[in-house]
Amino acid sequence: MRIKIKNLEPEAYKTMLGFEHYMQSSTLDKKLLELVKIRASQINGCGYCLDIHTKDSLSLGEDPRRVFTLSAWRETELFTDAEQAALALVEEVTLIANGGVSDEVFNKAAIHFEEHQLAQLIMAIIAINSWNRFAITSKTIALKQPK
Repeated sequence: MRIKIKNLEPEAYKTMLGFEHYMQSSTLDKKLLELVKIRASQINGCGYCLDIHTKDSLSLGEDPRRVFTLSAWRETELFTDAEQAALALVEEVTLIANGGVSDEVFNKAAIHFEEHQLAQLIMAIIAINSWNRFAITSKTIALKQPK
């Protein structure tokens, strides 16, 4: 680890944790929230967050096949239309420098999520992208393999 941001800037870290706690109280399905976190973490290459959120997803009873194939979600029939819309939004928000969020992707998400939930989904995507950047920049690493 390069620096311990949570020790150096505890108020900022507490604010991030507060944001995370707020997201846990959202009306979005908890399994969907974990899929969002996993997909953004895959794109960003955050091993630490992938370790946490794949375990969390499985502990919620997520089908392991869905976790294993998440990076190829377009090529499977394992995800609902609403989940596909959310995952497309995750990808465009996470890769926002590649042209922003298209009207097509936003409108598909808006079909499946009421405005309040769509706002929560966007905030969840922003939150995990922040955590990914936090972990990657500070070189927070995934836990060692259990023996």
